[in-house]
Order: sequence, then C-alpha cells, then structure tokens
Amino acid sequence: MRRHLFSRVGQAALVLWAAFTVAFILLQALPGDALLIKYQNPDMGLSPREIEDIRASYGADTPLFLQYVQSLGGFLTGNLGYSVQAGVPVVDQLAANVPSTLALAGLGFLAAVILAAAIAFLSSLAPFSWLRDALQALPSLFISVPVFWLGIVLIQVFSFQLKLIPVINPPEALGLVLPVATLAIPVSAPLTQVLIRSIDDVRTQPFVAVARARGGSNAWVLSHHVARNAVLPAITIAGVLLGELIGGAVVTETVFGRNGIGQLTQEAVNSQDAAVLQAVVVLAAAAFVLVNLAVDLLYPVLDPRLKRKAGALT
Repeated sequence: MRRHLFSRVGQAALVLWAAFTVAFILLQALPGDALLIKYQNPDMGLSPREIEDIRASYGADTPLFLQYVQSLGGFLTGNLGYSVQAGVPVVDQLAANVPSTLALAGLGFLAAVILAAAIAFLSSLAPFSWLRDALQALPSLFISVPVFWLGIVLIQVFSFQLKLIPVINPPEALGLVLPVATLAIPVSAPLTQVLIRSIDDVRTQPFVAVARARGGSNAWVLSHHVARNAVLPAITIAGVLLGELIGGAVVTETVFGRNGIGQLTQEAVNSQDAAVLQAVVVLAAAAFVLVNLAVDLLYPVLDPRLKRKAGALT
C-alpha cells in the first residue's frame, strides 16, 4: 500500500510540473507584452527609461530559462509573482476569488451527483419502458448543451420571463441557483450514463437474484445491494468531473457576471497578464490532480479486492 501511495503522489507531482512547464512556454510564446501594454500608454506619461526600470523590476529582461527557474522556485515556495494589471501579488488575487469559485463548483458537483443518482435510480425503477427510455435519453441531451448557451437560456426563462430570480444584485443564496444549475446539468450527464450502465451490470450478478428470491422488492434490492456495488465505477468518472468543474465554473462565472476565478481569468486574458494566467492554469491542474489522487487512494478503501492487490504489491 505504501508503494502504491508513493507511486500516485509521484505521478501527481509530475503532472503538476508538466502543466506548469507547458503553461509557461505557451504564455511566453504569446504575442505582445503585458508590461508594454500597460505602461506604454501615453496617459501614464512614463519615459522609456522608466519603462525599462519597470521591466527590470519584473524580471522581464532576464533570459527565458532563468525566468522559468525563478518562476518555478516561486511556485514551490508560494510566491506566484505579481499581477501586472492590478499591481498586487497573484496570491492575494487568488485568495479573494477562489472561495467564490469553490462554492460554485462544490454546489454544482453536489447538484450534479443528486441529479445523476435520481435519473439513474428512477430509470431502473420505472414501471414503463417508454419512461425508462425517456429518462435514459436525458444524459445525451444534457451533455450536448453548451454551458454558455444553457446559462443564457436559464437567465432568459427564470429572470426575464418568470421574473423569479433578479439578474442584478440578487441575494447570495438566490444568485447561486442558476449558476449551479448551469454547471450541474452538463456535468451530471456522463455520471448518469456510467451509473445506469453500472446498475444494469450489477443487477445481472447472482447475489442480486438471491436477494430477490428472499422476497426483496426492486427498490429494496436496488438500495441495499445494487447501489453500493454500482457506485464504484462512478467514483472514477466523478473524480474526473470534479476536476473539470473548475473549467466549467470559469465559463459559468463569466456568463452570470460573478466574482471568481472566471472573471479573474477573463481580465488576465484581456490584459495578457501572464503571471495570473500561469497561476490559474496551475491551480486548475492542481485541483484536477488532487481530486483524482484522492479517488485513487479511496478506491481500495471502498473495494477490498483492490486493497488486497495493492497490499500484495508492497
């Protein structure tokens, strides 16, 4: 088990390093210069000498490899650099915006799990074939809907037509309803598909037939025998989806004008603020890696067969 843990942690560190390196190279390859975009503005009245001093203070004139080493060392020590546009440490910007994004992503994931479980279990218990087919068709519909389009439709229906949720300055709890729904509906689709397929596979196992022979109803057998075994394959896809929620939250926040990583990323792209973009990419990669690392470590706990296999490798 210890060998399995070290192997997974090493792989996670390697993925984070690769994400940092690729992001650094791509951001350096972008045309334009954020420092020149901001400080060469005639309204600021800076001389060329002053602009050169500013560039030197940001380390923009140092060799590219040295910038990479300094940036990597800073990330390892918690120094993510300074935002050119805001003139403050990137860490401060993330600290101000991450909580809002985490709240949206967490609630969106919870809603997606509830929606996926409801559709999967209702389709298994549906008394009519047409109802079962209709429920199983919902994931294909959900996954084909673009996030930004869904957000706009929900705003149009619930804010402008039904006037249930105000668009401008809604209460905090009420203002989360539409963004959470926008995030949860597409994310629930692959989770629902995996759950439905897994439930169908588990229901063919001999122990399910034994439970039914003892007089258990379909609902009782599903909740007490099928669900626990069917949920294991869904945990893997749930880990992947939870990591992707950060990216989906960025789009959702932009559509609904919410403060968070989405708005911060949009502003950084507009101003070509490489330090902020680098931090956002590494943050998203870290969220994805940590969630999937947790899933890998949780799997042997939920499935004793994997725990025995992991123990045999140590």
